[in-house]
Amino acid sequence: MKRFGFIGCAAVVLIVILVLAMVAFTTYNRLVTLDENVNEAWAQVESQYQRRADLIPNLIRTVQGAADFERETLQNVIEARSRVGQATAGAGDPTENPQAFEQFSQAQAALGSALSRLLVVVERYPELRANQNFLDLQVQLEGTENRIAVERMRYNEQARAFNTASRRFPAKIFAGLFGFDQKQYFESTEGSDVPPEVEFDFSGSN
Repeated sequence: MKRFGFIGCAAVVLIVILVLAMVAFTTYNRLVTLDENVNEAWAQVESQYQRRADLIPNLIRTVQGAADFERETLQNVIEARSRVGQATAGAGDPTENPQAFEQFSQAQAALGSALSRLLVVVERYPELRANQNFLDLQVQLEGTENRIAVERMRYNEQARAFNTASRRFPAKIFAGLFGFDQKQYFESTEGSDVPPEVEFDFSGSN
């Protein structure tokens, strides 16, 4: 009887271990899938921000052709773009590193603000408002700002899905064991979800 009792206890322990292993396996795979969704969404955010940065050199060259264009405005854009590069090259994964994420977000917001200021200043220069190359760049920038807003929203959705899943029991236990950290969110700021709006008055270009 004692032997059968021991075998029964061992069987129960084995079943418990197998159940825990299955739960751990399932949870790990789910967290990996959600983590990859976040990484993919973040890559799209970076891609759109990079597209905006790539448009700036042509924008600067075009604007520099205008007589007496405000040097300070141009310099602010150039410096803001440089700071974006520095923030992007920082150590650590921004999606899991609050400090790196904050630096990245602030640098991108500063560049967006500098570009908005440049587009407003352009209103004073009829030759730029009639320059087809500039107008094409302006349209591309506005389109990119729209895509940035969309990709940021999609990233936040994926980050929220991961964070919610990883905080639920029993995933919370395994997330810590497997090294899955909470993801950072983009915070909405006034005007950050829409592109700069500039109304061009072509009546003064003739």
